[in-house]
Amino acid sequence: MKKVITYGTYDLLHYGHIRLLERAKALGDYLIVGVTADGFDMARGKINVQQSLMERMEAVKATGIADEVIVEEYEGQKIDDILRYGVDIFAIGSDWEGKFDYLNEYCRVVYLERTAGVSSSELRSKDQPIKIGIVGDENELTLMDKFVSECRVVNGISVEGICYPNKEQLPEGLRRLSVVTEDYESLIVQVNAVYIISNINEHFDQIRYALDHNVHVLCESPLTKSVEEWKEITALAKQKHLVLMDAIRTAYSTAYYRMLLLVKSGRIGDVVSVDASCSSLRGKTKNSIGSFFSWGPNALLPIFQILGTDYVNKQIISLFEDDNLQYDTFTKVAFVYPKAVASIKVGKGVKTEGELVISGTNGYVYVPAPWWKTDYFEIRREDPTHNKRYFYQLDGEGIRYEIVSFLKAIHQSRRISYISEEVSSAIVIEVEDFCNGNQLIRM
Repeated sequence: MKKVITYGTYDLLHYGHIRLLERAKALGDYLIVGVTADGFDMARGKINVQQSLMERMEAVKATGIADEVIVEEYEGQKIDDILRYGVDIFAIGSDWEGKFDYLNEYCRVVYLERTAGVSSSELRSKDQPIKIGIVGDENELTLMDKFVSECRVVNGISVEGICYPNKEQLPEGLRRLSVVTEDYESLIVQVNAVYIISNINEHFDQIRYALDHNVHVLCESPLTKSVEEWKEITALAKQKHLVLMDAIRTAYSTAYYRMLLLVKSGRIGDVVSVDASCSSLRGKTKNSIGSFFSWGPNALLPIFQILGTDYVNKQIISLFEDDNLQYDTFTKVAFVYPKAVASIKVGKGVKTEGELVISGTNGYVYVPAPWWKTDYFEIRREDPTHNKRYFYQLDGEGIRYEIVSFLKAIHQSRRISYISEEVSSAIVIEVEDFCNGNQLIRM
């Protein structure tokens, strides 16, 4: 029996895919189709895939052409699969001509002509592109510039303009946008989505205005400073069938997401402690916000995603710059859960090791600094010979994956659950308690 193997993403399965599979099957008696996993696609730069791995595998199976469907998860797997399955022919589209000649050492390589004029990228591009605007202040110029750069590598989105108080301060790339204005309202009429990275005190009014004008919102967390405001804008987004998403780019990085899955699957046993630290020594500028507002959402994310939000006690300890209690240079928050504890340390005037440690009954996870940009983590055991390291490519600090998730949420008219409403709300609760001085001890 002559075995043939081929690989692909098979996103939005179309006639071109089917014709390619038919031609591959005709080369032999038994066809194996490898469907690329989400993480492997991201590592290869294909970050605009619209369907999940399960959806794509089911679509290939439904054609009835493949005799066997497998998952491609890592670099070099093609050689492993050829040897494991006793493959005679490796078939792939002609747009990869020459790329896989090295496999001739293991089997015959055949490049198949693709169906002209049909591709998943073209199908995705037929969706109405999302025109997004950026709203920022002088403290986030670097992040705004990165956001624009990452939008350029994602299909289906274009940055139309920016609302910013001083055009002369903008980097050249931001100044060249079609709309550069100080007037938020004039930006909103030009776009159907907005990325808000302004001062936290302006979030609520800006989000509500955008939603009132049927504009989707991606906003740096926390969305608001009070639970009542959060409930109001969340209800408004649902009522108008609009997307309202927290922008915490860590949540969308492959390494962080895989780490969560491993922890929740019991890989280190029962979790009894989560400790997260974030800090920077950026100098204070006009209108800059303190440590808790800047770093709190990031540090709280793994705690609430792993242990949940139903803690039984907490204590906030802060070092403030002056008696006005407006700018904390350092804050520590300790949580007590029924069977676990957690803590965060955040600083903008105090430096600490920016690591994440998750302790369990069978081992612990160590994510080195800066853990919020991680492409690597370790699961460590009592016996160090059983330790395991995990590496994942991180492109654009997670920003591009965040943008892709935002686009998917808009196109699929549903909330993407990387950051649940429960976690979003819990972060706002902590912000409100901090603002009101609840359970706060001043150093």
